Amino acid sequence: MIEKETLKFHKILSQLGLKEILREAEAMSKNCATVLVFIVFVMGGCATLPTDFQRLESYAFSETGDTAIGKRLSARATAHPGESGFHLLANGLDAFVARAVLAHYAERSLDVQYYLYHDDLVGRLFSDQLLKAADRGVRVRFLVDDMDMGGRDMVAAVMDSHPNLEVRIFNPFSRNVGRLSQFVTRMGSVTRRMHNKSFTVDNQATILGGRNIGNEYFDADPDLAFADLDVLAIGSVAKEVSTAFDRYWNSELSYPATVLKGDPPTPEEIEQVRGQLDEFVIQQADSEYLQALRNSDLAVKLRESRIHYAWGGAEVVYDQPEKILHSFDETEYHLSPMLAPYFEGVQEELIIFSPYFVPGKEGTAFLTRLAEQGIRVRILTNSLASNDVGIVHSGYSKYRKALLRGGVELYEMNKKLTRAQRKEKKGTGGSSTASLHAKSFVFDRRQVFIGSLNLDPRAVIHNTEIGVVMKSAEIGNAMGTGFDQIIEEVAFRLELMKNANGSENILWHGLVDGEEKTFDVDPYTGFWRRFGIGFMRLLPIESQL
Repeated sequence: MIEKETLKFHKILSQLGLKEILREAEAMSKNCATVLVFIVFVMGGCATLPTDFQRLESYAFSETGDTAIGKRLSARATAHPGESGFHLLANGLDAFVARAVLAHYAERSLDVQYYLYHDDLVGRLFSDQLLKAADRGVRVRFLVDDMDMGGRDMVAAVMDSHPNLEVRIFNPFSRNVGRLSQFVTRMGSVTRRMHNKSFTVDNQATILGGRNIGNEYFDADPDLAFADLDVLAIGSVAKEVSTAFDRYWNSELSYPATVLKGDPPTPEEIEQVRGQLDEFVIQQADSEYLQALRNSDLAVKLRESRIHYAWGGAEVVYDQPEKILHSFDETEYHLSPMLAPYFEGVQEELIIFSPYFVPGKEGTAFLTRLAEQGIRVRILTNSLASNDVGIVHSGYSKYRKALLRGGVELYEMNKKLTRAQRKEKKGTGGSSTASLHAKSFVFDRRQVFIGSLNLDPRAVIHNTEIGVVMKSAEIGNAMGTGFDQIIEEVAFRLELMKNANGSENILWHGLVDGEEKTFDVDPYTGFWRRFGIGFMRLLPIESQL
């Protein structure tokens, strides 16, 4: 009976959302004819991966209490036996500083796992931190999904050539065939990605959450800022994350970067790449990020061990890497059965932060059933204007009326500047568009999930994810109270109105320039954009979202 209910809930979760990979599809659809011709041309290509190499296994160091970080944290951990400590990282500068300071104090190990790792300001500053840790003798293991690594084999191989730094690429594309064709010829393989995000130091402290490594995730992009959330965790959580990392690091899907490149970089190439990175970092000495690393309040508190942690029990939930190799219905590799009891156990209130949200029929029924039972269900997701992948909005919008009719409260992000405002703001350090990217669920203000998981089929069924459920009323109340206090400022509240003729229409209530305003169409959007999304709603594509 329990297994049957778990599988049912897994099916419900699998319908709650969209998929990030549609960015690729949306881009390709702009020139469909050319893409089709290209696909036909390359279909005969043979995508292969290296097989003649040795993948050495390695594991997290178990005894690290004598490290600087271990000694700093031991007194606090002793006062909270069996619990972990949590500190939320809600803004980009703090999220950068926390990672960089931890990397600076690493003595034995630094394990880094990300889905996207951009070659931009933030990405290069992080690469510099990894290399400097390795230069000090720290063992650095850097595992990155291949989605963002096209054309960057040389830099990855240079980092991998360091005696203390290993780089592995997860589920790589073949290097002898174009990537675009492999989305078709290797459908079901390269379309399933490692979406995990973790940063663990000396097996003592870890950072989990929604941020990839790139400008837009750390408030460094003047045109786009993701509203995101990470948590710095200490205690037993770090060791559980290390266990998860080891499984991925030693997986058959993880390939050494130098093996994929083919030939190791020459000493001259290594010197050139390192020299370019060093010069770039020198030029950024007065940047906002390196200044924050030196002088910010969080940086000082981290160095002086004055960070406030909320303490409580925790459960790290994650997909097994084998999930990508097995069929969708083999849920023993999935994290969703681990999350099911938290959703099913809600008694008073459920708050969902999900950038992409397509509930499907069963997901809509589940959420409205909670509302019918007197449970307050509130959902914050992206509006059509704030969604960075417009095509995914079509799957969500068709369920809005049913959700509202069933008593679910819907909110959509409200942050979009006009073209003139974007032009004026560009280059001034402020973002012109804010898009929700945080993935968090608050259960009765007593338990909180933070991690990489979007509520969509791409996350629940196709990709791998990781997160932590914190059993902390302090964190839960902070998240719930924060939602109460800012939701009217940052989001539109949706209302379902019945017209005199019996038809239903959605209204969006929100603040524009500090004044209350109501829209009767998706705010900040033009006719043709709404028309395109409406047309896509008619297509039988929801199962692929």
